[in-house]
Amino acid sequence: METFSSKDLALQAQKKILSRMASKSMVNMFIDETSSEILDELYRVSKEYTKNKTESQKVIKNLIKIAVKIGVLFRHNRFSPEELVLAEDFKNKLHNGAMTAISFYEVEFTFEKDVLPDILMECKKLLLRLVEKHLTPKSHGRIQHVFNHFADSEMLNQLYDPKGSLRPHLQKMCHGLNKLIDEGKL
Repeated sequence: METFSSKDLALQAQKKILSRMASKSMVNMFIDETSSEILDELYRVSKEYTKNKTESQKVIKNLIKIAVKIGVLFRHNRFSPEELVLAEDFKNKLHNGAMTAISFYEVEFTFEKDVLPDILMECKKLLLRLVEKHLTPKSHGRIQHVFNHFADSEMLNQLYDPKGSLRPHLQKMCHGLNKLIDEGKL
């Protein structure tokens, strides 16, 4: 028996189209203004730290592609009840990570270099489990790339250095994260 489904085909096409449209103008259609500002700051931190504009653009583009694809899957009710539990665990872990990042910023000299990388690696594992049956190995690689990039403990050390050049970016990111938390979006 042939297992053709126009609904599945439409979903695949939508994911493919959206993954190719991860430009800044398209981001504004799918991601709110505050999230967009946080992504801009993440790009600036990455670019300043790596001194590599191309790599920084690629990691943000990968982050956007993954976020949009997961959003499409969620809107199309593609996650099983078990996967929805994983999604909730991921959301809680991400919220915890945001609160920790903000706390480290607001209370000087409390930054612990292994805490945020550990949280990000736990988020990565949860997210990979969530999309295991839904996204391609290429998308799994994008998830690995994004989380490994931002869990770089040396980059985080420089970001949280009170006298470091990355500090102004951290201030803007924490302001945005606080706003998302206050609005119940994170």
